[in-house]
Amino acid sequence: MSWTGLLGSVLDLRVTTTGALFVFVVVTAVCLATLATRLHRRWLLAGLATALVADVVIVVLAGVLVEKVWQPFPDRLPTVVYVWSGLGVLAVALLVGRWIVRRRDRSRPSAAAGLLAAATAVVLCAAGGINAVYDAYPTVRAVLGINDFRSVPFDSSLAPEPGTGESPQPGSWTPPADLPKSGAVTKTPIPGTVSRFAAREARIYLPPAYFATPRPDLPVLVLLAGQPGGTSDWLVGGRLAETMNAYAAAHRGLAPIVVLADATGGQFHNPLCVDSPLGNAATYLSVDVPQWVRTHLQVDPDPRAWAVGGLSAGGTCALQLATTRPDVYPTFVDMSGQAEPSLGDRNTTIREVFGGDAEAFARNNPADLLAHNRYPDSAGAFVVGVDDTDTRGAIEALVAAARAAGMDVHLTEVPGAHSFTVWSAGLEKELPWLGGRLGLDAL
Repeated sequence: MSWTGLLGSVLDLRVTTTGALFVFVVVTAVCLATLATRLHRRWLLAGLATALVADVVIVVLAGVLVEKVWQPFPDRLPTVVYVWSGLGVLAVALLVGRWIVRRRDRSRPSAAAGLLAAATAVVLCAAGGINAVYDAYPTVRAVLGINDFRSVPFDSSLAPEPGTGESPQPGSWTPPADLPKSGAVTKTPIPGTVSRFAAREARIYLPPAYFATPRPDLPVLVLLAGQPGGTSDWLVGGRLAETMNAYAAAHRGLAPIVVLADATGGQFHNPLCVDSPLGNAATYLSVDVPQWVRTHLQVDPDPRAWAVGGLSAGGTCALQLATTRPDVYPTFVDMSGQAEPSLGDRNTTIREVFGGDAEAFARNNPADLLAHNRYPDSAGAFVVGVDDTDTRGAIEALVAAARAAGMDVHLTEVPGAHSFTVWSAGLEKELPWLGGRLGLDAL
C-alpha cells in the first residue's frame, strides 16, 4: 500500500465504534492507574482522596450549572457524558495532586512527561467517549476537520441561468455524457434582509445535475442542525454529501439542492425558531432563506418542491415551520424533535422567549397548532431512534396529532438513541419518500 493509501485508511478510521470505545476504556484505566499509583504515604493518605473529592465536586457543580442555571441545551445530557467528563477531570486532578505532593515527579523530566502524557491521554479518551455518544465526528478525518467531499466556491457560475423558468424540468431533463459523478458543497452567507437575523454562513449541497448545461430546476431541502450545532454538522456527523451523492447516482444525477441554513445564530444560542427578542429566526427561515435561494440558485420556485427538515432542536424547528408556514414548507422531516419548543421547561420558555404570553407560545407550538388547525396539503416524516427514551414518546404523540390534523405523515424508527447514527440513517431512509414527494424519485 502506498503512503497516500495508508494515510487515507488512517483518516477514514472510525472512532465511534464499539471497538474504539473499548480502546478508550482500556487506555483510560491504564493511565488513571499510572497517575494514581505511587507508594508514598502522604499521597496515599491525602492526595488520592483530595483528587477524588475535587473531581466529584467539579462535575456536580458543572452539572448544576449546565442543567439548572445556564441551560444551553434543550435536552438533558446523558449520564454517560458526565461519567466521561468526570474521568477527564479526575486525570487532571491526579496530575495536579502528583505535581504538588511528589517533588520527585517535578524534578525528573521523564517522570513529569509521563504523567502529563497519561493525563492528556485520559482527556482525549474522555472526549472520544463523549463523541461516541453522539457520533458527531465519526472518523479521524472528521475529528481533524478534513473534508471528504468536493467543494466549490460560491460564484457567478452557480447563479440561475438566463431564461430560468424555461429550463427543463427534472422529468424531461437528459444528463450529458460529462456529468460529474458527485455533487459539491459550497458556502455563503444568506443575509437576514427582512428578519435582521444574524445568521452564520450557510453550506449548500448541489447535486451533479446542477453542474450540467442546461441544468434543470431542482427541488430544495432546507436542513437544520441541532442546538448546540452549526451548519456543517450535517456534512460531518450526518454524512450528507455521501448520502445525497448515492441518491443522485441512482437518479441520473438528480437530487434536491440541500441548504444547510443557520437556525440559531450561534453555537449555544437558541431562539427557538420563533420571532422574539432572541432573534427573528422564524422570519429568517421562512422569508429570507427562500427568497435568497430563489434569487441566487436555479431551483423550482413552487412550494410543493420545497421541504424543511432537521435533527433534535432542528427537527422541532422543522415541524414549527411546517405548522406555522405550510404555504412555504408543505413537506417536512422531523428527526428526534422535542414535544414543544423549550428552554428546559414551559414556564421558563414562556417567560424568557414570549414575554410571559402563553397565547403567543401556543401560536408557535406545533402540538397546539395541530389540535386547532387542518393541514390537508402537508406531508411529513418523523424519525426517532429505538433507544431514544427522551424524545420517542413525544414523537409518537406528534405523529398522532399530525394525522388527526389531516397531514399525510409516517414514523420511521432506526437503531440508536439521540445521535448522528440515527439522523444519518434516517435521512438515507427518508430520501426515497422525500424525492417522490418533491417530484424526483419516480423519475
